Amino acid sequence: MELKTSGTFSAIALLLLALMALLAGGAARHESVTFDEVAHTAAGVSYLQKLDMRMNEEHPPLAKVVAALPLVLRGAHADYNHLSWTFSDRIFHQYLAEWVFGHWFLMRWNDPYSTLFLARVPMLLLTLLLGFVLYSYGTRLGNAWGGLLCLSAFVTMPAFLAFGPLVLTDVPITLFWVLTVWQLPNMWLSPRRGTIIKFALALAGALLSKFSSGLLLFVFVAFALSLRFKPLPQQPADKIELRRWRRRAWRNLAKGVLGAAFFVYMVYLVLSWNQPTDSFQVIPHFPASPALRRLLMPLWIYLRGLAGFVLSAGSRPTYILGHHYPHGVWFYFPVLFFLKSPLPFLLLLLMAVVTSLLVKRRSPEPALIPGGIFTDVDIDMHWRAVWVSLITYIAACLLSRLDVSIRHFLVALALIILLLAPFPRALERLLSSSRQAARLGNYLTIALVFASILTAIRAYPNYLPYLNILSLGRPGYMLVNDSNLDWNQSLPKRKLSCASKA
Repeated sequence: MELKTSGTFSAIALLLLALMALLAGGAARHESVTFDEVAHTAAGVSYLQKLDMRMNEEHPPLAKVVAALPLVLRGAHADYNHLSWTFSDRIFHQYLAEWVFGHWFLMRWNDPYSTLFLARVPMLLLTLLLGFVLYSYGTRLGNAWGGLLCLSAFVTMPAFLAFGPLVLTDVPITLFWVLTVWQLPNMWLSPRRGTIIKFALALAGALLSKFSSGLLLFVFVAFALSLRFKPLPQQPADKIELRRWRRRAWRNLAKGVLGAAFFVYMVYLVLSWNQPTDSFQVIPHFPASPALRRLLMPLWIYLRGLAGFVLSAGSRPTYILGHHYPHGVWFYFPVLFFLKSPLPFLLLLLMAVVTSLLVKRRSPEPALIPGGIFTDVDIDMHWRAVWVSLITYIAACLLSRLDVSIRHFLVALALIILLLAPFPRALERLLSSSRQAARLGNYLTIALVFASILTAIRAYPNYLPYLNILSLGRPGYMLVNDSNLDWNQSLPKRKLSCASKA
């Protein structure tokens, strides 16, 4: 019976992921290249074909390389004698040349439709993998119903449907952020070498996805401090043993971070093997200088890219709710969250909060997290890691002055979705004290899940400019800016519309 039930949940999860593949893939199939994809796609191909990372250094290579794999295997053509490539061999030149090189690669040297489609397929697969991870972790945090609830919220979220298939860094960093945060408690719970390797690989994936992954270092510190100020049952009671426990965890963390740094270094070393080292003018010429420059090149490229990211992430003018601001504002992402999330999802969050408060007040059992039922480690430390990382990331978003797009909030969206996992278990707990309230909660939850699915289908294929009913029918351009509304993705539709009017 258990196997049959497990198979049923797995089948429903596959159907939900298939629905997302149809909706997100179908929408992306008919959309033109968005702004950042011009540079990202061609840069990834040049990394693999030339082992030269001169293009688009302001972003780490993972997403671009993943998207470029099918293109390189198919034999996509790039002219490396073109001025856009030869001009970019110096610092700062590549910031100008990468767009020209990307345009020629997509529009002149290859068929734009098939090239863009093949580049987006791996990104869609990464998005589906993220959905599976949320389902798996949601099941462990709550139960199988909790996993399905998380997955249904994810596959119907317009932000993930819009940006998931695009050749961008936002979904990869979300995937590896979640994987890293999930592995974090194991640094305290398990001293095994394999555990540290898993943590190092997840962290390396995050560092290779986006430079903002450096915030994970603050998450590590915040998680450790949370265990000091609010201990969990897993912590040793004896002070000497507790001190050893903490030292072991910090050693594991240090090993994991160093392992991740080494892996990132090796990836940069391979992908930059043929890149000229002339930028190292500070190192004089001597017999061993070529080898020294080559070994230092990965670090130099990473630091240059990080510096470019920091400069580009500075304060910019922004526009939100009909008002223009000369700088970023703290309420930018909260407003986007409420405007661009489906209303059924927001209602589910509200129900989850209310139900949890009712359960905490009425139930004699204090915890909603299942402990060791679904895993061989205590799951409440993973729950702690999830919400601590969420608070850390949201704090960074509120303090940031780079207010551009909801895609920069995808990490927070994924973590918020994961917090829904204990909700079905809370309804079960409520059943013992208030049967009518629990039944009503179950019916409303099912209705809201189906409403989310219908909302996603109804919005197809316009996920990028999606705004919910809280916009009160006002035009999108009066409420939000940038890629929250338009990112060149609808150019084919505009051409057809102009042609039909003519």
